[in-house]
Amino acid sequence: MTLINNNLERLSVNEISKLAEFVVTENFKHHSDNNFPTDYKNDVISISEEEVKSFNNSEIFVAKDSSGEISGSIRVLKWNYQDELPIEKIFGINPLDIAGNSPLKHIWHIGRFAIKKGSKDVSLFKRLMVCAIAPICKHENSVAFAECDSKLLRVLLALGIKATVIGESIDYLGSETIPVCLPYEGLIDFYNKNKHLVSENMVNQLRKTASLPKSVVFNAQHHNYSLV
Repeated sequence: MTLINNNLERLSVNEISKLAEFVVTENFKHHSDNNFPTDYKNDVISISEEEVKSFNNSEIFVAKDSSGEISGSIRVLKWNYQDELPIEKIFGINPLDIAGNSPLKHIWHIGRFAIKKGSKDVSLFKRLMVCAIAPICKHENSVAFAECDSKLLRVLLALGIKATVIGESIDYLGSETIPVCLPYEGLIDFYNKNKHLVSENMVNQLRKTASLPKSVVFNAQHHNYSLV
């Protein structure tokens, strides 16, 4: 029997392939009743490539069980105003059309959210969300974007996260997926109510930017892929 631990930690760049495998497999477990397409490994590779590319502008938080396996994950990415975000690739939505083209605007993307099917840790969802929205809640002129499963969106709204739907839903990876905008004003109440669930060190300590090891740099063409 695997004991529940679920302590949060930041994921290192060398573990991105494990993150990608976890996110893809859990997605199909939750939404496709364990029916894996024959080419699902291509999705794993695509996620790995994207996360390596954006690693220096992002923070990836994971929970692990007592055996060291990932049981929950989430990633927050600060947009550099240059790279194409998944909201653009998948839905054709320009984030500047929603957020405005202000040089002081902090624009973020939240993705790679997944929790192991059957998890009994009821606080894990809240803790992962606190980690992801902590940098967004530091600036009142911040806004985040996400591609959100319809069931997850209902949970967010029930928990007091004020997400605004900004486009039509699509059938994506086995579930109805909806593009949403998450402004500072829609996140700060949830953050203040639940930030005690996560240590200050976890949400306040910023990872120093560093060059990526050659062993994890991909030369193949990059593909956008997003799961929340």
